[in-house]
Amino acid sequence: MSISNVIETAMEAANSAIFISSATQISRAEKAWRRSTFLGLDTEFVRERTFYANIGLVQVSDGHTVWLVDPLVDGAIGPLCSLLEDSSIYKIFHSPSEDLEVLNHAIGAVPNPMIDTQFACALLGQPLQSGYHTAAEWLLNVTIDKDQTRSNWCARPLKQAQLRYAALDVCLLPLMWRILQEKLQKKNRLGWLEEDCGKQVIKARQSNDNSIFWQRIRGIGRLDGESLAILQALAEWREVEARRRNLPRGFVMTDNALLAISRNKMTSMDELEGIDDLHPRAVQRHGAQLIKHVNNTVSSGRNLETVQDLTAVERRKLKKMRDSVKSKADQLGVEPAVLASKRDLESLIQNGENEWPAKLLGWRQKVFGETLVQILEN
Repeated sequence: MSISNVIETAMEAANSAIFISSATQISRAEKAWRRSTFLGLDTEFVRERTFYANIGLVQVSDGHTVWLVDPLVDGAIGPLCSLLEDSSIYKIFHSPSEDLEVLNHAIGAVPNPMIDTQFACALLGQPLQSGYHTAAEWLLNVTIDKDQTRSNWCARPLKQAQLRYAALDVCLLPLMWRILQEKLQKKNRLGWLEEDCGKQVIKARQSNDNSIFWQRIRGIGRLDGESLAILQALAEWREVEARRRNLPRGFVMTDNALLAISRNKMTSMDELEGIDDLHPRAVQRHGAQLIKHVNNTVSSGRNLETVQDLTAVERRKLKKMRDSVKSKADQLGVEPAVLASKRDLESLIQNGENEWPAKLLGWRQKVFGETLVQILEN
């Protein structure tokens, strides 16, 4: 069958997508899924004033049929969980980071094995953040509407325009992957994709580790070791509180407030009330807990290793590394960010070659790691 015929079949499947809203329907769909080796998947969800996204729809397509699964109906979770965990079926997503998080919380499973067509496109020279619609135009010369992006996917009944939009977002993924797979094989980069997709799955499974989120707060480089330990304790507390109350982290307490408490090691209500970014009601509600965490950390004597600014010599090494990465990226025909970020290189410089950043391990280390080591040693 020609590419144009496959595209036509996929688009027709989107126009006649099967909306699954009963246990009987999903049981029939599950049997059809088991006959496929590759399935395109996507999710639609709403997250505005909550910590956890509210899932509204799960789309599945084999390229011939599109199933739109209502995850809110009884009997939907089990079959979806089995599909995600079925090691014989590759689940194809485009830019899956949010989808993985949503599925992990709502369904209780992370898709494995998983394919990310966005990163596959990036390995072939496309912009790292190319959306599904851009990829469809590049690979298939197909234009897809984007008019339902901000719909309320948890409202019922869903409008026909919403259902068609959701179906179009997944119907072409199997064909896109078939083309991308051939292109990657020709460049010997299929293993690169598989490795990075595996890392995404591992990262998604670690999303409940409350101890890591303090490292994402901007401004930690200005804190001493004791203040960093306080910040870690406060950030872990906020993470638990945000999940318990299902509120965005900033609704519980802002990063700036946590930084101010940690930097000044505040242990009184008067000090907390003086923080501009801390609402009086938050002081009343959480003040005792905040002070307790500060006191416990200080009395424990805990200190974390401080974040050091690069020295002049290290800054020169960083520039050489970034130039080297850009040169290799130009040679490979990809964006430099596909290979390494500035933060990855800074981490390598500060920690040395015996502690490579996770992203730079594997194929990246083999492709340009020797050059980075030479810069480190010289």
